[in-house]
Amino acid sequence: MLHSRKSNEKDEQKYIFKPDTSSTPIFGSTESDVVLPRTTLRKEPMDPKIAYQLVSDEIMHDGNPRYNLCTFVQTYMEPEAQKIMADTMATNAIDKAEYPQTTEVEKRCVDIIADLWNAPKDQEYMGTSTVGSSEACMLGGMAMKFRWRKRAEALGIDTKTRKPNLIISAGYQVVWEKFCVYWDVEMRTVPMTDMNNLTMDAKAAVALCDEYTIGIVPIMGITYTGTFDDVVALDKEVENYNKTAKLSVPIHVDAASGGLYLPFVNPELLWDFRLKNVVSISTSGHKYGLVYPGIGWVLWRDKEYLPEELIFKVAYLGAFEPTFQINFSRSGSQIWAQYYNFVRWGFEGYKAVHERTRDVGLFLTQGLREMGDFEILNEGKNIPIVCWKLKDGLDKKWDLYDLSDRMRYNGWQVAAYPLPDNFSNVSIMRIVVRADQSMEQMSLVLKDMKAAMDDLDKAHIVQHKPQLDENGKRIPAGFTH
Repeated sequence: MLHSRKSNEKDEQKYIFKPDTSSTPIFGSTESDVVLPRTTLRKEPMDPKIAYQLVSDEIMHDGNPRYNLCTFVQTYMEPEAQKIMADTMATNAIDKAEYPQTTEVEKRCVDIIADLWNAPKDQEYMGTSTVGSSEACMLGGMAMKFRWRKRAEALGIDTKTRKPNLIISAGYQVVWEKFCVYWDVEMRTVPMTDMNNLTMDAKAAVALCDEYTIGIVPIMGITYTGTFDDVVALDKEVENYNKTAKLSVPIHVDAASGGLYLPFVNPELLWDFRLKNVVSISTSGHKYGLVYPGIGWVLWRDKEYLPEELIFKVAYLGAFEPTFQINFSRSGSQIWAQYYNFVRWGFEGYKAVHERTRDVGLFLTQGLREMGDFEILNEGKNIPIVCWKLKDGLDKKWDLYDLSDRMRYNGWQVAAYPLPDNFSNVSIMRIVVRADQSMEQMSLVLKDMKAAMDDLDKAHIVQHKPQLDENGKRIPAGFTH
């Protein structure tokens, strides 16, 4: 700001620069009169209230998380949960000597999840928190590879000149592709063959097995559609295969979406450690575990399935403590948030939240059906993920990518993307219904979608032009995990 004072030397007004004071309005401050740093730091510090306001204003350029209908991750937590997270932000989850109660709370969460997943009482289950389900998948994959290699070498199988392989549905989440690239594993995908059942064929999966297979990964909540692979059928096929196999094949269940949903809503469904060949399971706490990103969990049914060479003991944090995460230092706040939710909601609370979320998903499905233009591929009964495509034979000058574009006019982010092989020529839309989405909010989505479709029907020019990749395939619009 410019301040004036009378000069003692001259009888005139002089304007000189003075620092802002506590009485200076934020938007009257000198700091608000300049562009924020882009490539180099500014020389001087600034008042924290001004810094907060200016940085907070930057956040406005992001989309509203509650309006993001593409994302699986939690976008709302209670004020008390947020306070728990703020109170524990400075804890280092890896430092078990300095923060023993964070370690204790993590163990309690593992025990609770093991109970939800029916871990065998006569075996010694092991588990850990992770930075999202992606790290959990990585750890599950690493354990399968290392265990395979040790057993293969004991049988005289050549592990040096040929890659091991992992078998998974073509509807895999990208983390599994990353795992195979990072850890030099061949990915063998099982193409989807039935538009009415977009899941992995158990017989086809086992047919791909050989002595170099480290494991098979079924998915409970396929990212593309929300459908479940049939783990019971797969377990039966794997059991028959293992009776004569030179090297037995385990199952790792990627339950990123379903792992903290199914135990409350459909506990009778068999997919977890009740099945003999399921040796490990991963899930995401920041999906239907109802925690802000990022927290994940991975469990093994017994310590024999987690090779000892993956467990490291470090002394430089004050004690010899085991660790087997890929990441090292990270805040313990998400662990505490998960435990808060377990304490806060209990079994019946989680059940009530998830059942209401499912009701909202079914309400959305009914509204989409009534529009008449869509074929529903997953209606949200199994998990609150609703996906659909345009009916065949419709005479429309627009497609789902145009509709996705148009929905953004009202702030909604709705994913449109192609299915994986063998249906990459089919484009679909998906909405992930989350706990913070009410029936009223979903009614607004339906209203705005109907208006968007009417506008597109009347438009002389459809503005959206498809973007193609190097193979000529359409690039998904707003497709996130």
